[in-house]
Amino acid sequence: MAETAVTTPTVTSVARPRLSARAWVGTLLRLLVAVGIAIVFLLPVLWMLSISFKPPTEWLEYPPTLIPKEPLIGNYTFLFNPGNPEGAIAVMTGAAEPVMPAFINSLIIAPVATVFSVIIGFLAAYAVSRFRVGGNFMPFFTLTTRMFPPVAFAVPLLVYYSAVIPSVIPGLRLYDTRLGLILMYIAFTVAFALWMTKGFIDGVPRHIEEAAILDGASRWRVLFTITLPLVRGGLAATTLFIFILTWTEFLFALIFTQRYAITVPVQVSHYAGAIGRFYGPQAALGILASLPVVIAGYLIQRHLVTGFTFGLIRE
Repeated sequence: MAETAVTTPTVTSVARPRLSARAWVGTLLRLLVAVGIAIVFLLPVLWMLSISFKPPTEWLEYPPTLIPKEPLIGNYTFLFNPGNPEGAIAVMTGAAEPVMPAFINSLIIAPVATVFSVIIGFLAAYAVSRFRVGGNFMPFFTLTTRMFPPVAFAVPLLVYYSAVIPSVIPGLRLYDTRLGLILMYIAFTVAFALWMTKGFIDGVPRHIEEAAILDGASRWRVLFTITLPLVRGGLAATTLFIFILTWTEFLFALIFTQRYAITVPVQVSHYAGAIGRFYGPQAALGILASLPVVIAGYLIQRHLVTGFTFGLIRE
């Protein structure tokens, strides 16, 4: 009988391709550029964080140091209780009021204006995308509100808020009120919401909606059960951008508020005036003011990735 030779399979190790010297240089250059860009953007934040823990004697010292020599939290406690400063911060007398009213105003004005702006912009964008409402000129016309410098609208709106509206509707007061700023922010950000969400809605294949309509679904049901879930990543990105715009807006909040509706950006400016420049509390308030935006971005980061890559969908 012929014997059958049994061969044992050999495992061949696959060597990983080695990068050439040119590839290594390219990778190193990209890494250095990324680190340089990160330093450019993070250094002001780190410096502001450092100033927020420094006493007044270190604010303007030369040469400057990034790490405080005598760190303290008095700049933060001063924000909430300026009438009873601690330690070295006691030299700052007659400074601004507590920041809690400004934070409460911003935490009401910015989210409410953002929600209404995104809702209105989404519905308008759907109408423009699917029904060509207003033709091709409509989206461009809505964007003209962003083409003019905001200061160009300041005087007309000030007259409108302080004189026209009280004479027409005596019981309605918009100047130095949260409602006044909310309406103004909605008017100035809804065009941005329309343009952003329209791009995401255009990326949704029409045949998906048409198939649902043929199955008996109404247009509203198609909008909320099909289109809305598909563009929620884009809506999250739009919401974050508009929230940043309304949270950090300074010009209109400065002009159209006096006492009761002051927001955080206006409160920050109160620490630089004729009585002195309080860089420590100003930096501390800047750090606290950035936290809501950072937290909002962290909570919706998963949807942000979806929104930024939504353009990959094709019919």
